[in-house]
Amino acid sequence: MQTLHASKCGLSTAQLPSSILDVIDSLTKAGYEAYIVGGGVRDLMLGLSPKDYDAVTDATPAQIKEVFGRRCRIIGRRFELAHVYSGRELIEVATFRAPPKKAVTSAAGMILRDNNWGTIEQDFARRDFSINAMYYQPRKGEVLDFCNAVDDIKNKTLRLLGDPALRFEEDPVRMLRTLRFAAKLNFSIDPDILEIFTPEMTQLLRDVSPHRLYDESQKLFTMGHLHRVMPMLIDFGIWNQLFADLPTDITAFIEHAAKNTDQRIQMGKTINPAFFYAVLLWKPFLERCEAHLAKGVAPAEARAQAGLDVLKRQATRTIIPRFAETFIREVWEMQTRLLNPKAQQIEALSNHARFRAGFDFLLLREKSGDSSTLGMGVWWEAYQTMSGDEKERAISQYNRQRAKNRRKTVTTDVVEELKGNTATIEPLVKESESRSRRPRKSQSSSGSSQDFRGREQRVKSNSGEIDADHPIMKRKRVQRDLTKVVFGPTK
Repeated sequence: MQTLHASKCGLSTAQLPSSILDVIDSLTKAGYEAYIVGGGVRDLMLGLSPKDYDAVTDATPAQIKEVFGRRCRIIGRRFELAHVYSGRELIEVATFRAPPKKAVTSAAGMILRDNNWGTIEQDFARRDFSINAMYYQPRKGEVLDFCNAVDDIKNKTLRLLGDPALRFEEDPVRMLRTLRFAAKLNFSIDPDILEIFTPEMTQLLRDVSPHRLYDESQKLFTMGHLHRVMPMLIDFGIWNQLFADLPTDITAFIEHAAKNTDQRIQMGKTINPAFFYAVLLWKPFLERCEAHLAKGVAPAEARAQAGLDVLKRQATRTIIPRFAETFIREVWEMQTRLLNPKAQQIEALSNHARFRAGFDFLLLREKSGDSSTLGMGVWWEAYQTMSGDEKERAISQYNRQRAKNRRKTVTTDVVEELKGNTATIEPLVKESESRSRRPRKSQSSSGSSQDFRGREQRVKSNSGEIDADHPIMKRKRVQRDLTKVVFGPTK
């Protein structure tokens, strides 16, 4: 072990938030040892901004509860921890761990119970990575380094403490953490880890709770380097352990969404991790929709059932919380509504609670080369920046174009139907019957009788059913004397 000056490691209390200092000071004042440990110390030494801070102490969870009272909550069964609230911040406080007196493990070697308290030296040996095993006491200005972790940080090397195979068997989630740290910190993985990191080893993840795997997948999505870690998940065989029925090739849509997620995190914008699950499961969702439609199920019912099928299948690997499942299904449903909305529904859709997520999803599909969006992603993007009058004009223009496309579709369908039935279609009106059957009025009665006889001959020639004995042919034409007809109003 070596004791380093915090200043030489680039550490100072000015970098720390008041919440972690409050926890350290309270435990120290109560007579306990307390240190900042883990990723917070590592990130500060690398010049990064830690997302959170963890503390470690020789006080048991019950004693931590006595120090902080109602601000403390004990959590965990397999690995008991204390959550301490300082203002709006949450600090996770763990007790020094010792090797278990009697190993309680699964058949694969995963530790099932780990609540044996010990010393700081024993706690160091239980840590997973060397870069996470430095203990920082801010008030003393000291950093305790038990394994030359400072050298690993300088060399940008990710190294496991102890035998890598044993450490992965104790907790298979360490495989996910290995890839996450390698992608986030841009560190190289120690050759000893690469030697045993095989697809057979990743099968151990099947013993991990689907709830815990979901939490770990969320950390992968929100670390800001998703586009870098995805190929690593595939190369090391973890992709198929996390996502059911997903091919091992990364589509343009998934890659575009991953880069967009990383950009939003770097810009400080908030993201919903469930959004990327919607992206990943989009293709299986479409395939299930087609399967239900082929069985004659109505489109709306097919989409609803397909969503349930895909999420139920994914739950065998990572159990997505109910609220996240609802979000995913609503994003999928918004795709249909945004693609072909009625003119009177456009304004209401733009104010829908899921409009922004649905629009982002649609625009990402369009930018990744999906031609089925019909350009509606760009249309909705422009619509949001318009004034009130411009929106009305845009809706009117959209409505006219929609009606035009509908008429064009109907006409095309009719023409195609006629082309397919040319052998059986007969004209509704024969060519000879298309002309007027009423002859021109003649100036004389003799001409009228000749026309009548001519009409009789034409009827006979055009139809074999009507002859001279037909009642219509025996009806006499009555000539009216127009001189006796009174036109206009009468008295």
